[in-house]
Amino acid sequence: MKMVKEINAYCPKCNKHTPHSVKLYSSKPASGLGMGARRRERKLKGYVGKVKGKATQIKVAKRQKVLLECKECHYIVERVVGTRTKKKLEIKA
Repeated sequence: MKMVKEINAYCPKCNKHTPHSVKLYSSKPASGLGMGARRRERKLKGYVGKVKGKATQIKVAKRQKVLLECKECHYIVERVVGTRTKKKLEIKA
């Protein structure tokens, strides 16, 4: 899926439609140091057998997100593009 570099969208801070620059959203990978991750490792580590297994269902497609940054006030808004899709987003040159 291809998107343009600049889009005219509503800015809640300016309270009007302004030009926004479009950037791809990329989430940071989990560090593995969170409380839930540490607890899960502890449960899987023991000698009692399989206490807590892997996730049975793997999602095939993701919901693509873009970050819209207002050119006037530099306020950033997240926007979900369409429904679940296998195709990655690309920014058109």
